[in-house]
Amino acid sequence: MIEKPKFEARFLLPKYWLTWLGVGLLYFISWLPYKWQLAMGRGLGRLFYRFVPKRAAVARRNLELCFPDKSADEIEQLVRTNMENTGIAFFETGMAWWWPDWRIRRKLHVHGVEHLHAPLREGKGVLLLLFHFLSLEVHARLHGFIQPAVGLYRPHNNALMEFLQTRGRGRSNKYMIPRTDVRSMKQAIDQGEIAGYLPDQDYGRRRTVFAPFFAVEKTSTTTGTLLFAAIKKCAVLSTTCFRRADGSGYDVTFYPEFANFPTDDPVADVTRVNKMVEFAVSQCPEQYLWVHRRFKTRPNEDDPSLYQ
Repeated sequence: MIEKPKFEARFLLPKYWLTWLGVGLLYFISWLPYKWQLAMGRGLGRLFYRFVPKRAAVARRNLELCFPDKSADEIEQLVRTNMENTGIAFFETGMAWWWPDWRIRRKLHVHGVEHLHAPLREGKGVLLLLFHFLSLEVHARLHGFIQPAVGLYRPHNNALMEFLQTRGRGRSNKYMIPRTDVRSMKQAIDQGEIAGYLPDQDYGRRRTVFAPFFAVEKTSTTTGTLLFAAIKKCAVLSTTCFRRADGSGYDVTFYPEFANFPTDDPVADVTRVNKMVEFAVSQCPEQYLWVHRRFKTRPNEDDPSLYQ
């Protein structure tokens, strides 16, 4: 478990002044009207599209691989809107970390919460699968109002950002666990906690199998999901958080528990997880984190990169 960090005098040293400047600007912007921030985020995203071509190129390539039936124009339009949503996500971090409860709760619209409550009433822990949508910081904050949870956590390299990030993400949830601390994660689930887990990125070759994901037949997919799901009293279900197009907030949806999961076939099991990711992405493809090199790990180490 990661304890809530305390402010340290070293954060006032000159090496952190640029961080303070950036964070202070984001904090100030976070108090502006919500729709202003959405507009500013779209503008920032257009700058990303124009001046950060490497990120846009990764998104473009991922979309080409996943949706080979889309035309070049359709792919490019999706890249543009995805970069706009990436810009919005920057400002959503400020909302998630600093908005008071009353302000952010007004943006919450919950669906299917009975799927989350059912296993909890049975005394089970819940492995809650979240996916890398751009509203992930907001999703974590909003989930705490529904049912506080625990989650895996990757420490930030900048000590000041580590302080701010940890406090921000802990605003409405319980505690965080280092992502390498498998034992504590399993213990939390065994004790009946809701534990958030993200199974939809390329984590390399360790604890992975290759399974279909969209049109890519062999995608490196973590088996960490199965490790936690094998706990005796563990229910596995997924949740999504989509930003409403009309600017009225966020739809947080919970889906039914995975039945007969896991089995003795890890490829079939993680394929089910990937199918759930595909279902979620198909609802709001422009809000997914396409700038991550999802297909960087190839089935054979000497296979050519898909990002050349």
